[in-house]
Amino acid sequence: MLRPLAIAIYAVVLAACASQPQPTANPSAAPQPTAAPSETARPAATVAPSVTTAPSPEPTHVEPTDAATSAAAAPAIQEYPVPPGSHPHDVAPAPDGSVWYTAQGSGELGRLDPVTGETRHIPLGSGSAPHGVIVGPDGAAWVTDSGLNAIVRVDPVTEEVQVFSLPAGRGNANLNTATFDGEGVLWFTGQNGVFGRLDPATGQVEAFDAPRGRGPYGIDSTPDGIVYYASLAGSHIARVDAQTNTATPIDPPTPGQGARRVWSDSHSRIWVSEWNAGQLAMFDPATREWREWRLPGDNPLAYAVYVDDRDIVWLSDFGANALVSFDPRTERFEVFVLPSSPANVRQILGRPGEVWAAESGADKLVVLRVP
Repeated sequence: MLRPLAIAIYAVVLAACASQPQPTANPSAAPQPTAAPSETARPAATVAPSVTTAPSPEPTHVEPTDAATSAAAAPAIQEYPVPPGSHPHDVAPAPDGSVWYTAQGSGELGRLDPVTGETRHIPLGSGSAPHGVIVGPDGAAWVTDSGLNAIVRVDPVTEEVQVFSLPAGRGNANLNTATFDGEGVLWFTGQNGVFGRLDPATGQVEAFDAPRGRGPYGIDSTPDGIVYYASLAGSHIARVDAQTNTATPIDPPTPGQGARRVWSDSHSRIWVSEWNAGQLAMFDPATREWREWRLPGDNPLAYAVYVDDRDIVWLSDFGANALVSFDPRTERFEVFVLPSSPANVRQILGRPGEVWAAESGADKLVVLRVP
């Protein structure tokens, strides 16, 4: 994954509250599952690319409330509005400083200029309902489009759209997210019991049955190119074997936890957002050991997870309407309440010094700039 240097824009003080949870191990009873928010998108007819110019947004200022936090520079948070009805789902900072986002509500791929606040929308095709977006090794935006039942590539220079449909007979895979492995092959998930691969060199798309049926959701690759995905409905993660095109399930300690998204750190440890349990989990492939931590608050709902270049873990918490950071070295959480509510952040990504998220409930993108 490309993580180029970010451009710094504003610096401001933001409130942060810290707590120190205790790790949990294999609870005797599973938490009751919480119904996930609807992700139904409204497909749109193809139209010409649209450009919206917005005033350069101002950072949000909040006075620190925690003495330990206020002693040092705190992160700054800034929101950027996108066209109404976009319902941005996933977000991906690009090498040129712009930021891609999937406008799931309008069937388009959006592009934000953080300097000017200007957005540009690129139509992906009739019936499009884009879910995930990442930047590939080629610098292009790669989109998992559940409406088109296809992987879509958008050229960053020409904005040419290429559509790679799933094989005939696969029906609606309900495509979710994608990642590139160590060989430059794109792997993807589909919630209707599918994982698959696309070889950009040949354009060939293959889809495979997930070992436990419905549920494949978030996906990521380790620094050495090994692919793992999470199964929300199946409450497990799985390791993909790129040679045999098979996936091996790995069960977290908490039953029914609702593993939603996964992300690898620099040590190839796999971090998992557990939606039903309101927990953060970590699986270490080297030792085969698990650890779990409950997020702060009364009703945490851990949706997205992302690990930044410092190995700090970030989550979105629907229950607190916040971004939450976790430092594995101190095992401490910090909660950053978002200005807009409900923000409904469904995915997080970033680059050095910046953590970006898509606020699907507020039609905004948000960035947290780390000093």
